[in-house]
Amino acid sequence: MAPDPEKLPKLPTLADMQHWTWVLGRAQQMMLESGLPTVPSEVPVLPVIPGLTDPATLKRAESFWADSLSLWQRFLDPGKSEPPVESPEQARDKRFKDAAWRENPLFDWIRQSYFLISDHMLQGIDALDGVDDKQKEQMRFAARGFLDAMSPSNFPATNPVVLEKTIETGGENLLKGLQNMLVDLSKGQLTHTDPNAFEVGRNLAMTPGKVVRRTDLYELIQYSPTTESVLAIPLVIFPPWINRFYILDLTPEKSFIRWAVDQSITVFMVSWKSADASMKDVVWDDYIAAQIDAIDTVRAGLAVEAVHTIGYCVAGTTLAATLAVLAARGQAARVKSATFFTAQVDFSRAGELLNFIDDKQLDTITKLSPDGFLDGRYMALTFNLLRGRDLIWNYVTNNYLLGQEYTPFDLLHWNGDTTNLPAKWHLAYLTDLYRDNLLVRPGVMSAGGTPIDLTRVKTPSYIQAGREDHIAPVDSVWEITKHFTGPLKFVLAGSGHIAGVVNPPAQNKYQYWTNPDPVNTLAEFVAGARETRGSWWPDWIGWLRERDDQTVPAKGARKPGKGSLKAIEDAPGQYVRSR
Repeated sequence: MAPDPEKLPKLPTLADMQHWTWVLGRAQQMMLESGLPTVPSEVPVLPVIPGLTDPATLKRAESFWADSLSLWQRFLDPGKSEPPVESPEQARDKRFKDAAWRENPLFDWIRQSYFLISDHMLQGIDALDGVDDKQKEQMRFAARGFLDAMSPSNFPATNPVVLEKTIETGGENLLKGLQNMLVDLSKGQLTHTDPNAFEVGRNLAMTPGKVVRRTDLYELIQYSPTTESVLAIPLVIFPPWINRFYILDLTPEKSFIRWAVDQSITVFMVSWKSADASMKDVVWDDYIAAQIDAIDTVRAGLAVEAVHTIGYCVAGTTLAATLAVLAARGQAARVKSATFFTAQVDFSRAGELLNFIDDKQLDTITKLSPDGFLDGRYMALTFNLLRGRDLIWNYVTNNYLLGQEYTPFDLLHWNGDTTNLPAKWHLAYLTDLYRDNLLVRPGVMSAGGTPIDLTRVKTPSYIQAGREDHIAPVDSVWEITKHFTGPLKFVLAGSGHIAGVVNPPAQNKYQYWTNPDPVNTLAEFVAGARETRGSWWPDWIGWLRERDDQTVPAKGARKPGKGSLKAIEDAPGQYVRSR
């Protein structure tokens, strides 16, 4: 049905413009009469109330009104005013990429007004006095979340693309969007991708292998070799138990595991169990013990003295503690090398996640875990909030307002495949590490009765960080280099927490930086770093071979189930499927 021309919004008439020009002039006159621009800052007319009537606040108010009036002037008489200068971030803001946001004077004014309010709100927070840095950063985070939520792109009446789509479809887009929203409400989780496009074992986590060990906490998967010989020292990978392990085994062309197997490595993967009520007493010591158990299982099963290890994110933090425990027990030689994917040990610079760590929020987490485990959907929401514009409001607009179909995307399927966390451990982790930063204090923490001192870790380590990582910021990851005392190689990868890690060489995406010179600070590393285009994976395999390049035939125990480690079932196992 064609829209009724009488009901469409109309541009201002000449009489309208004359009226609003008078309003504009009257507003300017009122500002002058109030004395705001002319009263000396040392002698305010009003009582000084910090954040309300102090000189700096009044000056910001004056600036806001001046900028607002300039926007009105441009809207009413665009020919006589210069267009506002946009920041690079505003110019490339994907929420307003449609031409209508600039070509239609009304929506251009709405967009510019939103930017103006956003800028002044954040500037007001930055200018606050008497507020400590942590509180100010929490206020900035909350303000950014509020501003993202209040974007005009999120509302049908102020989004020209939604209005056009609604008229074009006769409102069918809103009905389809309502259906999408009701489905999400029923499952308590935002949908990011077509839920039927991917399935573990069908087109995800497809690298051939066998589960060769199962405990109450993890399954150990051994992958089948694809080469006639393999490196003598096997590799054990510890993924974060906050997510499913198959982030490293997505579709075959993106799989780090498949690639590593093709590089002649005997690869073992730990698949953690999603927590349930039976795990209410599980603590960090149990995860450290599980890592040691997996290392010893592989050593015994393949009759080798040592293994290479990888720890991703929180499992990398745990791997650091595991290495310290082994060192304290005189068993450091069991690990030939350690690789850390976006892992932190010093949480003083842990980024925006620190905004979720205070006594009130920790108490809330306790209340959300009455059965001894935290529902993974709460953690998913937390991580979505860190990138609310991209992971929440983008989908509200596209799938709720525009009624678009979900695009198949393996990475987002994994992102929504949540795991539950043992509540006791999770709370201790947030308290001991994020809040109190105890791990970097030698001997303060312990595991299995063994004090943890990171300075005792002399294991050769490859430390990878993501330049745009918002979960484990690069300057936080860098802190590892200040605690370990063995040979280290630091590599800075392009992109963030996931794409910076899952970057297959065949895609030739992003870049990475290395610096062979001895440096003391991240700034020194960056200043002297050499950029290499593409994936850092080939650099890593070169570094691993430098540790030991001896090979053995890929037969016997090197094939899953053919040695003392008997096959329990095919990969990817049971735990990755449990909900």
